[in-house]
Amino acid sequence: MLNDKSNEEILRKYKEENPWGLSSSVDLSNCNPDIIRDAEKIKEFVHKLCDLIHMKRFGETVVVNFGKDSRVTGFSMTQLIESSLISGHFANQTNAAYIDIFSCKGYPPRKAAEFCKEFFEADDFKLNIVFRY
Repeated sequence: MLNDKSNEEILRKYKEENPWGLSSSVDLSNCNPDIIRDAEKIKEFVHKLCDLIHMKRFGETVVVNFGKDSRVTGFSMTQLIESSLISGHFANQTNAAYIDIFSCKGYPPRKAAEFCKEFFEADDFKLNIVFRY
């Protein structure tokens, strides 16, 4: 299972297996509500994340606040990157965040997840890593 591996092990296996892409899902719990409700902070997060994992942004970060159902109301974000896409949703009701990073270029998923946790001041995170073929 990749979720239990270090960044180095994941990237080594990624080079060995040569999949089409690497997908990471980061689920954050108990984020700072002021941060996840601020579109400019979410854009700042995307820029810093892209710099951290060496992804080149393609176009502007799109951040939209929506949701009629209080369970899902909050901002959603998308950022095209030259090697694919970063997206996320921020749930106001639970102060949770769900970040997805998909790229055909390798990157350190644990480092990215730890950055997400730190930036949004979350209590904890769950990371799921999948090679895409």
